[in-house]
Amino acid sequence: MGDVLAYEAELLGLVREYLDFAEFEETVKVFTKECKIKGKPLPKPAGVSSRDSKTLPVQKDLLTAFENGEQKVFFQLWEEHISFSVRDNEPIAQKLEFYLHIHFATYLLKHCIGKPDKAELEERISHFKAYLETKGAALSQTTEFLPFYALPFVPNPVVHPSFKELFQDSWTLDLRARLEKFLSLTLKARQTPRLLTLFKENGQCNKEMLQLLHQQLVESEHRTMTYLKRFNKMQADYHNLIGVTAELVDSLEATVNGKMASTMLRASLAPAKMQDVPLLPSLDYEKLKKDLMTGNDRLKAFLLQALRWRLTTSYPGEQRDTVLQAYISNDLLDCHSNCQRSVLKLLHSKSEVVRQYMARLINAFASLAEGRVYLSQNPTLLRMLEERLKAEDKDSLTWENVLGALQKFSLRRALQSAMIKDGLIFWLVDVLTDTDCLSDYTLEYSVALLMNLCLRSAGKKMCARIANHMLKVLSDLLGHENHEIQPYVNGALYSILAIPSVREEARAMGMEEILRCFIKEGNAEMIRQIEFIIKQLNSEPLNDSIVSDDEEEEEDEEEDHDIMEADLDKDEVLQPQLGELAGEKLLTTEYLGIMTHTPKTKKKLFPGVHQSIDEPLQRPVTPGYHRTVYLM
Repeated sequence: MGDVLAYEAELLGLVREYLDFAEFEETVKVFTKECKIKGKPLPKPAGVSSRDSKTLPVQKDLLTAFENGEQKVFFQLWEEHISFSVRDNEPIAQKLEFYLHIHFATYLLKHCIGKPDKAELEERISHFKAYLETKGAALSQTTEFLPFYALPFVPNPVVHPSFKELFQDSWTLDLRARLEKFLSLTLKARQTPRLLTLFKENGQCNKEMLQLLHQQLVESEHRTMTYLKRFNKMQADYHNLIGVTAELVDSLEATVNGKMASTMLRASLAPAKMQDVPLLPSLDYEKLKKDLMTGNDRLKAFLLQALRWRLTTSYPGEQRDTVLQAYISNDLLDCHSNCQRSVLKLLHSKSEVVRQYMARLINAFASLAEGRVYLSQNPTLLRMLEERLKAEDKDSLTWENVLGALQKFSLRRALQSAMIKDGLIFWLVDVLTDTDCLSDYTLEYSVALLMNLCLRSAGKKMCARIANHMLKVLSDLLGHENHEIQPYVNGALYSILAIPSVREEARAMGMEEILRCFIKEGNAEMIRQIEFIIKQLNSEPLNDSIVSDDEEEEEDEEEDHDIMEADLDKDEVLQPQLGELAGEKLLTTEYLGIMTHTPKTKKKLFPGVHQSIDEPLQRPVTPGYHRTVYLM
């Protein structure tokens, strides 16, 4: 009891502080009253802690300095009370600070009767200029702020049309309201009560630390696989380079001695055999598929993640080919099955995480030519993906990966035909009408998919039915800030302008003038492609019918587009808890099999026809392949 009495005042203070922090206002009153009745010592609360004092003194001082144009006072308080991390890392704070600098720079011009003091005005403008050249330079790439970088150099900004808004009362009132809201939210953040700190330090903190360390361990193992793959490649390249160097030195010595060196040189420059990369352990696919069908949603998601990582982190060549062949020969996704219950049905799971991880795995399969052949053998998969595309939110990773898979499917003629028949072109054009809600990945893959479908005669005919809408969407996309989509926009435009009725519609809406505007501001490659499009726009048809390509063999040889893009593994929402297995460790601990690998000679794929980069694209491509291979 003596110990309690010794620390009683401090303990009661801790309780009072926590109740105050958690805003138990009535409880605090009763607690304080009872302490007083019982004669218990209760320390006075430190600082402002209740909502009764809504406006802190510093908030009042900042708002007063804002209204009176006291620049130095304001920014001294601002830097003292708004933490460095908020000022430098929060976009809202950065933007607000930019506008506050504008407010103080133009304050004299707005509030002075008659001519403002020249020296003070120059000082304010010079302070603003210094801000723009240092901290404010971070926003120079933002369209919203770009015009204000000219403000210090305009002789009389009051009459300049670009800055007219700054001198209206409504602008200052709006800025004050934004400042007040920001201050009330930022300054209201109070110190963590000591009781909570003690609780966290005594056990809870250790548990959280263990959880964090476990998560970091899993991520490190995943990164290790990726780095090992890179190391193997670098080591192989290094050995090749040493070998080539030695041969070249020998060849040079032989040349000095008057011997023929051409044969030796050719031999030295021939690619050396890649160092053997170990195959990944075999798996028990029967048990895997059973758990994918009957396990709980968390286990299903972890398995789908681990199976995808096997594909994405394996070394390109024999290691990755063996992984893919094992998946295909064991029919991992039930593409050859007619059962009502199949792994593919996980696309319709009630769990958003399971749907997302299933879509990611299908997208990884579709990134490889052999994977696309396997997926295309299931007659219902394409329709399932189209349904998910229309059902999922456009800002979800599930939607992004379903779209990525469909775009890669569009490299195969039979799947192109089916997508065109299902009216996917109309849906894509509607989606691309508003690109603000699309990520860079979804925008790029949507436009590339649209182009691939437009290259077919059936696709061109579909576009002709909505010619005006289609041309408006494509002309808007020509000016989009994401320049990665330009080759696909150009390809789609060039393709549909082969139809006389579309050309007629394009001429009527002044398409040539629109295209010439982009010639003025485009790069050399873009300019040459647009010149081809203008030539196509002004061409005269020999007849009004478009030559059909539907008679061609549906399953022609596919071009070898094997690109595993980094986006397949981005933003992992699933993280293991303490004691949970994930990734390769989950597969090799719980699902180790006996020789389920089936080595198979990889089918020789059509390497692709290379066309001049001056011309718009005229063959189906994926963005990943176009970026890494085509432009090289």
